[in-house]
Amino acid sequence: MPGTEANDSETADETDETTAETMVIGSGVAGCAAALAAARAGQEVLLVTKAERPEDATSWWAQGGVAVSRADAEGFKRDVIAASDGAADPDAVDVLVENANDAVEDVLVETLDVPFDTHGDDGFAYGHEAAHGERRILHVNASTGRHVLGPFLSHLDDHPNVAIREDTAALELLTREGRVHGALCESDGEIEPIHAGATVLATGGIGALYDRSTNPEGATGDGIAMAALAGADVTDMEYVQFHPTAYAGDEPFLLSEAVRGEGALLRNDDKERFMPEYHPDAELAPRDVVARAVASERKRTGDVVLDVSPLDFESEFPDLAAKCEERGVDVEAGIPVSPAEHFVCGGVDVDSRGRTSLDQLFAVGECSRTGVHGANRLASTSLLEGLVWGLRAGQATAADGADPVVVEAPDLRDSDPALPEAFAAEKFDRLRRVMDEYVGLARTPDGLRRAGAAIRRLKGEVDAYVRTRTSRDLYELRAATVTGLLIVRAASENAESRGCHRLVGESADTTDADEENEAHAGRP
Repeated sequence: MPGTEANDSETADETDETTAETMVIGSGVAGCAAALAAARAGQEVLLVTKAERPEDATSWWAQGGVAVSRADAEGFKRDVIAASDGAADPDAVDVLVENANDAVEDVLVETLDVPFDTHGDDGFAYGHEAAHGERRILHVNASTGRHVLGPFLSHLDDHPNVAIREDTAALELLTREGRVHGALCESDGEIEPIHAGATVLATGGIGALYDRSTNPEGATGDGIAMAALAGADVTDMEYVQFHPTAYAGDEPFLLSEAVRGEGALLRNDDKERFMPEYHPDAELAPRDVVARAVASERKRTGDVVLDVSPLDFESEFPDLAAKCEERGVDVEAGIPVSPAEHFVCGGVDVDSRGRTSLDQLFAVGECSRTGVHGANRLASTSLLEGLVWGLRAGQATAADGADPVVVEAPDLRDSDPALPEAFAAEKFDRLRRVMDEYVGLARTPDGLRRAGAAIRRLKGEVDAYVRTRTSRDLYELRAATVTGLLIVRAASENAESRGCHRLVGESADTTDADEENEAHAGRP
């Protein structure tokens, strides 16, 4: 198991430092895949996660499923690139589609025995989702993530080469001369450096930066911020995807593309089906198109509902039907929906093995930018990307074979009195108001300037407190403000509307119906 002995001759006298050959930060599917691959290759792996598993990991919340190539990798590739608004890296997409079937078969089917839905003896019941040209989605009802992640963590629990530390947050990366040597971590108020030969970031997304999100509360952009602060390249942060069909009431939950894939329709408050006016594929258009259309119709007419009358909703999607019942939704009248932040397509820039621009730092899953998603992500490719790149990164850490080196850790001060309990929450509310108003579905140059100024002021306040206080919620707030600034900066520097990044001019009204309708016309 990962031990406490230093493995470098420079620090042979150090005997009380925690070290690991491979350290994985994050316990979603991507992190679990990296840990599994490294452990299979003989590495001693330490997986640390601030989640109290498994519900706090983003992967747990994944509904739709896992896309596979089946017998048509070229068709899958065309769909990924088309959904990306032509911005995906073709070489990265090749890695995804060419490894999809084998990765899913190896890990999810043979190793974890995930109970994907079937047609009895006729094989898997492949689902159809927006912007996919064929049925290729493996799924378990509409709650695939939990059926993958729970067994994955249990499998790693039993692996002799893996140790898991829950409720442990990484605060800063340990660096020296361009190489990453692990991370400074907090658990139960105690701060400890963990030194690693290779460090894999798998920290998930950025949902905590927005008021409405399909992510768990802990999705504060930690990995992206830590990597950026350490000097790693970060790319494509302007491409923040909003899911078009999240429940519009309190406590939003995702209504998967699979529901529309099986025939559900979107109707405005005038009971009109509107999507054919926005895109030839109507309800099955790419997410960015559908999300902006839903927002526009809500502004123009009032509510938008997902009409599930064309399908047997309770039978085909019992988990979603149960959620609707819990909230008192009259499914027969339609399910009220509105867009919610869902996925950041950019992140820490990585190669085909998850390597970043810093030596021995890897990134996988949503916190990474592989190039697969371009300007907009195709449905049900997030779990697949995390699985494929997680396995490849784990293999690469073993192939590199870097030994852990104990380096001097920064001295985090905690000399001033603790901040009020609501301090971080109030600052998060302020950040969310800025992001919602200026950095949402549609942006203006003036709005982005306002957002940048507001978040820089907020970050300055947070940095001042971090200098003399050390707490998890304060470091999460710092990560969120850094990530917010990265998004604003990237959006400000990109004058081209593409995919998730939509500029609508200098108007302060970022959801103007006429501008939105014009922006949607003829979108691919």
